[in-house]
Amino acid sequence: MQKIADKKIKNKKTASIDVGLKRIGVAMSLDGSVVFPQDAILRINRNQAAREVVAFLVEWEIERFVVGLPKGGSSEEEMERRIKHFVSLLELQNIEVVYQDEQGSSVEAKEMTQGVFRHKKDGKIDSMAAKIILERWLFKEENRA
Repeated sequence: MQKIADKKIKNKKTASIDVGLKRIGVAMSLDGSVVFPQDAILRINRNQAAREVVAFLVEWEIERFVVGLPKGGSSEEEMERRIKHFVSLLELQNIEVVYQDEQGSSVEAKEMTQGVFRHKKDGKIDSMAAKIILERWLFKEENRA
């Protein structure tokens, strides 16, 4: 049974996002084991950002889409509503959408990259957070079976 579950996880091209008000961090895994951060999407407005996310998903033929959701905190419900609304703008067809707790992913990304590169507002931290979100989801799914 474990091998069947592993195949389902590992055979799907999977992408993740960390949605922020100014930038959207992006990461992907083509094999279900190695996750690569991608260039973040600068968010000018939600429609432009949605078009760029869809273009990325189509370009890489993504089959599964993991979206980070904040769990805990005073604005959890409001952020969840905003993120789910953004995902609805994508109008995804034939792409499985799943949500993953993103709590602490940005802090973890900053800690991981301390001394590796300068922390500018260029989206690298956001995409590292998306990488962490996807790694958490893949780990959870791998251990579920």
